[in-house]
Formats: sequence, structure tokens, C-alpha cells
Amino acid sequence: MCIGIPMQVVAQHNESATCLYRGEESVIDTMLVGPQPVGAWLLVFLDAAREVLSETKAKQISDALEAMRLAMQGDNHIDHLFSDLVNREPQLPEFLKP
Repeated sequence: MCIGIPMQVVAQHNESATCLYRGEESVIDTMLVGPQPVGAWLLVFLDAAREVLSETKAKQISDALEAMRLAMQGDNHIDHLFSDLVNREPQLPEFLKP
């Protein structure tokens, strides 16, 4: 299984970018997404960017990864990482609504 990591561009090079995730810098291949400006968020798999993300989406993914890390350590206090879902009534898809 491969997990995508949201990373922020801190420097752009020819066909790669230096990106940051949780304080660690990595050189990421950007050939699939093209050159991106400093500050852009990328979804990265195996040191290659596959998608450009909004800051909101990058935070949601990062929070989900943090929740998974905490759960693996036995910590079940993760509701704060899913504030957009906690205490929310499930919504029916349009095709199931009367």
C-alpha cells in the first residue's frame, strides 16, 4: 500500500521541487504536475507529486494521517482531527433523496 503525503513546495527546480512535511525537506519529482510556485501543496507518493492540492485538502489529509498515527499508538482521542465530520448528520446522496 502506498500512502500519499501532503507536502508544501519551498523551492522549485527544473523538474523537481524541494518540499516540506513535518519539518523534513525532500526533493520531489514534479514532472506529472509541472512547476509549482513556492507555497503550493502537492500530494506526494514515493517522492513524486501526483496532484496539486488546496491548503484545506492538504490539512485534511495531514490530520487523517496524524489520526492514523495516534490510533496505531492506541490513542483514541482523535475527534479534534475530524472536526468537519464530528457531530455531523450523514447526508444522503442526491440520487437517494425523495
